[in-house]
Amino acid sequence: MNNGYWIPVLHSHLPFVKHPEYDYFLEEQWLFEAIDECYIPLLTNLKKLVDENVDFRLTISITPPLAEMFADELLMSKYEKHLDKLIELGNKEIQRTLHTCNEEHNLAIFYKNRYEDIKAFYEGFLDKNLLNGYKYFANLGKIEIITCGATHGFLPILSINEQAVKAQISIAVESHIKHFGVSPRGIWLPECAYYDGLDKILEQYDIKFFFGDSHTLIYANPTAQNGVFSPVYTPHNIAVFARDPHSSKKVWSSKEGYPGDFNYRDFYRDIGYDLELSYIKPYISPDGERVFTGFKYRKVTGDTDDKAFYDPQIAYQKTKEHAQNFHFERVGQFKEVAKHMDRIPMAVSPYDAELFGHWWFEGTDFLYHLFKEIDEHKAFKTITPIEYLQENPTNQVTRPTPSSWGDQGYYDVWLNKGNDWIYRHLHLMADQMQEKANKYKDEKDSLKIRVLNQMLRELLLAQSSDWAFLITTETAIEYSTRRTKEHISNFIKLNESIENIDKSFLEWIEEKNSIFKEIDFRVFAG
Repeated sequence: MNNGYWIPVLHSHLPFVKHPEYDYFLEEQWLFEAIDECYIPLLTNLKKLVDENVDFRLTISITPPLAEMFADELLMSKYEKHLDKLIELGNKEIQRTLHTCNEEHNLAIFYKNRYEDIKAFYEGFLDKNLLNGYKYFANLGKIEIITCGATHGFLPILSINEQAVKAQISIAVESHIKHFGVSPRGIWLPECAYYDGLDKILEQYDIKFFFGDSHTLIYANPTAQNGVFSPVYTPHNIAVFARDPHSSKKVWSSKEGYPGDFNYRDFYRDIGYDLELSYIKPYISPDGERVFTGFKYRKVTGDTDDKAFYDPQIAYQKTKEHAQNFHFERVGQFKEVAKHMDRIPMAVSPYDAELFGHWWFEGTDFLYHLFKEIDEHKAFKTITPIEYLQENPTNQVTRPTPSSWGDQGYYDVWLNKGNDWIYRHLHLMADQMQEKANKYKDEKDSLKIRVLNQMLRELLLAQSSDWAFLITTETAIEYSTRRTKEHISNFIKLNESIENIDKSFLEWIEEKNSIFKEIDFRVFAG
């Protein structure tokens, strides 16, 4: 008997980072680590579920910057070298640990085999293109792929110029069609950030639904009658699905949730920091800066610096137990909530995809076991938002409150004293882009068109919410500040040179900031 609907959502996103001027660039490792720790392990487990005839549904956002990086030949060639380097390190570690202890030696073998399996899956099933994997499961009806803003721009703050918001949505839709062959039916609003009136723009691009945080509906006007346990429609007929905090917290919280279990792998202990520099130097940053290698031999253990050796088999068993616990709690939750509703309740659990496999190494195995548990017991049903709306087409109409999923639930993570300097530039650039788009909309000169298109790329890349976020969290302040200023500077230089073009400069930044090669600056005219 179906007592509820569970909608798991993974938001897959990284900012566009590409540095052809370097063989190794630290921030490019963000992508490479996510591929071999999160994206490929997830796709591998989804393939296992299909092969085992386990039914499941999963909604996944693939943001346009991430899709563009997946499709970038230079970045993917660098990733292949990165993977070969990890296998080489694995073989080297097997030899080194022959003289240490059995636990460490067995882990060296574990990692070497793991990276060889990842390479085999990447070259075999994926045919060296991760987009193939997502399309495979979408074609089977197992996953719903949704889009995001073109460069994850924080839409409420960009909305001072409506064309900036429309360009973020329009280019995202075009990118989705390019990479997946279909129009997106849903969108993960960047940072889940909603403002009043955004639904009118989404309607213009045939978006059917988006996700919000809990208070998006709890403080809606009028208040959502079913809270977060069923969607609502906005005044412009866009469905809003809001986060269920209970199911979400059990997974993302390292203190109160599953990832903090003492038997899981410790994120921070890595041989890139632990081993002698002379030994590990070929596998870290060429300038000698120590970085994560992915070879982590210790488990969480507890609130102590003395970490015990990690045991993959015990950790794997724990993912089964935690999947069973999550299933048990959802069954109880649905039964309790159903007493107060006139329909079968629904729970939305949205997460950053990178949580599974990167921050929580065993996370993709947890999902694998959870989908098996759900399919076996059939006490509730996994479903996509579109499937839910097809089964439940009638929903309350209300006006969602402006919100985000950031700290405090509003906009201050992306607009505060540390990063507020960014926005006067973004607003001015958007106004200038609109002015140029209208002035040159009938332009026939191919070189001028290239300049205008690159201006739009630089504006979009500067608009990425990642830079403001990383400045606030103080995790990559220098790089985020440099990237923002770089795109602002490029835009200014291009804007001033339309009638006197520096062709060598144009060619260089077209290669470096090569996102959205089919872009048309006229999208900003209006």
